[in-house]
Amino acid sequence: MIQIPPAELQPDVEMDENEVDDGTQDADGNSEVKKKKKKKKSKKKATKPVQSDPPRIGLSQFFPDGVYPAGEIQDYKDDNLWRKTSEEKRYLERMAMEDPEATYESIRKGAETHRLVRQHARKNIRPGMSLMDIAENIEAGVRALAEGDGLDAGVGFPTGLNINNCAAHFSPNAGDTTVLKMGDILKVDIGVHVKGRICDSAFTMSWAPEYDQLLEAVKAATNTGIREAGIDVRLGELGALIQETMESYEVEIGGKVYPVKPISTLCGHTITPYQIHGGARGKSVPSVRSNDQTKMEEGEYFAIETFGSTGRGRVIENGDCSHYAKIYDAPNVPLRLTSAKSLLKTINKNFGTLPFCRRYLDRLGESKYLFALNHLVAQGVVADYPPLYDQIGSMTAQFEHTIILRPTCKEVVSRGDDY
Repeated sequence: MIQIPPAELQPDVEMDENEVDDGTQDADGNSEVKKKKKKKKSKKKATKPVQSDPPRIGLSQFFPDGVYPAGEIQDYKDDNLWRKTSEEKRYLERMAMEDPEATYESIRKGAETHRLVRQHARKNIRPGMSLMDIAENIEAGVRALAEGDGLDAGVGFPTGLNINNCAAHFSPNAGDTTVLKMGDILKVDIGVHVKGRICDSAFTMSWAPEYDQLLEAVKAATNTGIREAGIDVRLGELGALIQETMESYEVEIGGKVYPVKPISTLCGHTITPYQIHGGARGKSVPSVRSNDQTKMEEGEYFAIETFGSTGRGRVIENGDCSHYAKIYDAPNVPLRLTSAKSLLKTINKNFGTLPFCRRYLDRLGESKYLFALNHLVAQGVVADYPPLYDQIGSMTAQFEHTIILRPTCKEVVSRGDDY
């Protein structure tokens, strides 16, 4: 047996920085030193996710703590300015922020989705594109960023792509071949929802400088509505201020001067969970003067939207319908058609009371459903919302934002750098 000398009697062996004692021994019992290169441990740097182009990466990748950017904060005016420093109102706001349903964060996630999707759309929409491609690109972005395609999250209502004298409620049905032209004015109305909290915001695009004042008038009117909105503000008085702003503009088209008229039959509205127009107790925000003494209230969530026109300032229903929604308090009526019963199950499962369009039914694999859908409308279970047009030859524009009347301040949740 070979005896190993005690450590203190072993000869000192110097090792350079690249030598390592691996514990092996030679025939005399001495430790063998083999040269081994030290492996440098590579430090992995945490890389921040980068949004794709077009945007298709879910927002939870960028906000893992579930806290999303707040919108533009505006102080209340005059009589309500005290709310900003009130201990009671600040306490109520903290309680709202700690809501287990995460109401504010759901709204803000929808708003951030809206901003990213629309910024890409505004950069890329151009004459020569089909409305079908525009709508499907927008909606694909909404579903990806909001991380849902149903009642949990996703599209809040069909994407409105309304051209020229069509002011609202047009979205292409299957087979539509409409192509955007250079002289068109396009209103783009996008809805996003997260847990039923809908972000509703719209903008107008034009490639003809002669329409700039029309767009400016409507944007200014919407901003007036936002600025003047607040707790205890009477809706009829707010409509008067919006009207005054819009009617202070005029537009010259082809050498002829046109006054800009607010479309009196289209209004802003409250938004409640899964109900774009606020349900039974919904309130309307007019764009003209009225005697409505109804007041805005603390905690309410409003879409402030205005439409301006070079035409009559009134719209009528016309053309094929694309927009539908189950009525929130629909009667429980017996349905004769088996196909209508089946379609209603599809609607309840995938949309509830959220608005939908025929393209969404196509995506779900429904076919030959139009007769059943019309039967649901006739029975008062589903409402239809046909396109809305001002007079032929007129031009219309729209701008819209959603706001929360928080206890301490007003938050314009959908505000962005673009509008």
